[in-house]
Amino acid sequence: MKNKTRILGVAGSLRKDSYNRKLLRAIAGIAPENIEVEIYELDKIPLYNQDIDTPESMPESVRDFKRRIKEADAILFVTPEYNRSIPGVLKNAIDWASRPYNDNSFDDKPVATIGATDGMLGTAVAQYHMREIFSFLNAHPMERPQLFVSGISKKLAGGKVQDEELKKLLLLFINNLALWAARINNGKA
Repeated sequence: MKNKTRILGVAGSLRKDSYNRKLLRAIAGIAPENIEVEIYELDKIPLYNQDIDTPESMPESVRDFKRRIKEADAILFVTPEYNRSIPGVLKNAIDWASRPYNDNSFDDKPVATIGATDGMLGTAVAQYHMREIFSFLNAHPMERPQLFVSGISKKLAGGKVQDEELKKLLLLFINNLALWAARINNGKA
């Protein structure tokens, strides 16, 4: 039996000071010892081009991303909301990872989403849009808890979660994702 649940964490923004990137790093920092959160940066993933989505021509950065998804026990997306949807950079990466046909890295994979904003809605629409994408990709989104973080600038400082209620919710979330991954992955044996 494995000692650690390996979660691949992906921030849906390329912005250096992205609240969602900071939140992902904070989650990795508070994860219990039995959970390892590897953070994957999307900045090396080129724009999707079907002309090069064959195993022979696929960019190395995409191959690496696909491999890390497949090796992880679960995937955690921490994403902003752009125009009531997910950021283009995140959709682009998901498209690459689901290709070529018959090599969908998300197939039967446990996934979860969190989003943070300084606004009021906490990325709810983007997260629900991601659930539609997961459904098509045959991934398994964790249903509870759902976490829509608003007013994030007052809850994070110096890379640490300052808000105790948020910290409790994040720990509950990451622990539930590990349990969800075990449930889904044990069913594959």
